[in-house]
Amino acid sequence: MRGRQAAFRQTLQRLLVCVTVMCLSGCSGHPKGVLTPVAETSPRADRVEMLVATTRSRSPVPGEMFSGERAREPTFADITVSIPPGRKTGEVAWPKKLPSNPKTDFATLKAIEIDVDGAKAWLSASVRKSPDRSVFVFIHGYNTRFEDSVYRFAQIVHDSGVHSAPVLVTWPSRGRLLAYGYDRESTNYTRNALERLFQYLYHDPEIKEVSILAHSMGNWLAMEGLRQMAIRNGRLPAKFKNVMLAAPDVDVDVFRQQIADMGKQHPQFTLFVSRDDRALAVSRRVWGDVARLGSIDPEQAPYKQELEEYDINVIDLTKVKTSDRLHHAKFAASPEIVQLIGARISEGQTLTDSRVGLGERILVATTETAAAAGSAAGLVLAAPAAVVDQDTRDAYVADASSPGGRPKPPCGNAFRTECRP
Repeated sequence: MRGRQAAFRQTLQRLLVCVTVMCLSGCSGHPKGVLTPVAETSPRADRVEMLVATTRSRSPVPGEMFSGERAREPTFADITVSIPPGRKTGEVAWPKKLPSNPKTDFATLKAIEIDVDGAKAWLSASVRKSPDRSVFVFIHGYNTRFEDSVYRFAQIVHDSGVHSAPVLVTWPSRGRLLAYGYDRESTNYTRNALERLFQYLYHDPEIKEVSILAHSMGNWLAMEGLRQMAIRNGRLPAKFKNVMLAAPDVDVDVFRQQIADMGKQHPQFTLFVSRDDRALAVSRRVWGDVARLGSIDPEQAPYKQELEEYDINVIDLTKVKTSDRLHHAKFAASPEIVQLIGARISEGQTLTDSRVGLGERILVATTETAAAAGSAAGLVLAAPAAVVDQDTRDAYVADASSPGGRPKPPCGNAFRTECRP
């Protein structure tokens, strides 16, 4: 017992070191309640429309829409975000004060809850606008508030130029650094709901292709949803073309079982790893010192052979230098790299270090090259980071002083069969 307590204290100390590093890097908070729609618009601003599927409960706070607690039933939302001109690619232009100014900030133009029939109608209309009748599903990671997932997904869709129908799957994350265990259980709580969404996308004849991007802990949810679908159906449908795993916080031994359970017919997996990912290093210690998928060395045994066996493309970003102190969100910190990689993936090209010159060499790629590679509307894999802002620091203090003060989440299944969109 004493040994376990000592190990836990060591893990917590390392985690707090990471917190300190992030706080010293100058992270700052942003106003809450940004999802209150603004009436003002900017003629030069672009718009991103998305369908949101969530197992979060409704928030009583105006402009927050959904909280980090778990809902008994699924909910859908129709959200439109305005993207200001002149913003640096890969960044979310959070407002410094409310209401947001569409000329300089990301601004919410519409945020309404819709029922299942409304979600079906939204998806059908959006898919018909897509040149290839495709859907792009994004699943965020740990420590992500609802508004963070919405604005980050809007940035991804806009910067990529993707023409697929954008669907955000957002699960109940409390957006707190020390709520790791709760967040992890929330992914388990959501996996049946995600599978039902996947089943609907499979059975909808209007949809011809589905691509999935997951980040960090969201990869566990994505893999579990696909695994359950494969077991239930006997195999995964061919229309599920690409699954992109960015910095996956997944046990490598569990990943072996998940992908084996999917059978021989599975999507083209692309794995983004970085051996200097400090967030995954902490996660490894928490989960019994078993390697996390996002920080493996893909050239070492047994990983190299296994990745080749399952035909998994691997992008090693270890040598890429960014301002991200935790090295867990290099996509967001290096938008040029993200554009180049994402664009080529969307065109179905195999990516290896030797073919695209990753590491230091990729930094010399010109924006013209990235733009040319992205002419077919490539996906920008600007995965959201778990940022320790003032809100998180305040929540940390609250959690530390009142460990039993958090509200109890409701129980029950997340999605009913009739709740499929």
